[in-house]
Amino acid sequence: MTSKNSVRLGTEPGNVTRWIILGVVGIVFAFPILAMVEFTFRDGLSGAHTLDHWTGLFSEDAARTYRNLFTAIGNSVLLAVVTVGIVLVVLLPTMILVHLQFPRLKRVLEFICIIPITVPAIVLVVGLAPVYAVVVQVFGGSIWTLAFAYGITVLPYAYRAIQSNLDAVDMITLSEAGRTLSANWGSVLWHVLLPNLKRGVLAASFISVAVVLGEFTIASLLNRVNLQTALLQVGQSDPYVAIIFALLALLLAFVLLLSIGRIGRSRRTGSDS
Repeated sequence: MTSKNSVRLGTEPGNVTRWIILGVVGIVFAFPILAMVEFTFRDGLSGAHTLDHWTGLFSEDAARTYRNLFTAIGNSVLLAVVTVGIVLVVLLPTMILVHLQFPRLKRVLEFICIIPITVPAIVLVVGLAPVYAVVVQVFGGSIWTLAFAYGITVLPYAYRAIQSNLDAVDMITLSEAGRTLSANWGSVLWHVLLPNLKRGVLAASFISVAVVLGEFTIASLLNRVNLQTALLQVGQSDPYVAIIFALLALLLAFVLLLSIGRIGRSRRTGSDS
């Protein structure tokens, strides 16, 4: 329950101001997207419009013509899954451990996780290139090994999503209550802590997927094929198909962000009831 006597600092914009801001932002983002959609229906330089570019994706020749693009989509999906696994297996337990047992190291962990966002991607690749020479020798040159680099890239976004959830839940009291009831640490983590961190975990996972699907620099400089590098290659021969798949990637990212918003609203509604 929210307190009726709580004091709000600052001024909150009214409904009219909110709609004006949302309208301006929506128009700014809508123009390039609508231009992309219109371009996919354009029939060359004639000025006419056609559905051939969309229906051509389902033709018999599409599987052969765009084989590399479909392979790149599978590679990006694999990279997204492995990257999310790295976040959940490495970052999440570390943050919970630091939050419960080593609170003095919270600033140190935050500094380490924020560093990648301050380093340009091309500089990061220069540092990762000799590391990947060893990775190739140990794990081979498979595309999934690129997830090690992506795991570093998504650290700032995943950390913020999980940390905001950790700060909103009294994890110490929950863990102590579980231990008092004779539950081991594995049971406490799985049955007590993780259900209360569902919002942060899902947000970190969705944001990680969106970042992986949109990453180009690291894959290009390390000579790996993912969705973005394949779109660049396809765009040189068939820009219509490249724009179509770029729109689909934007739609997927929008759905993921919308899912995060709905999860957040459902979480707040449950806590206020």
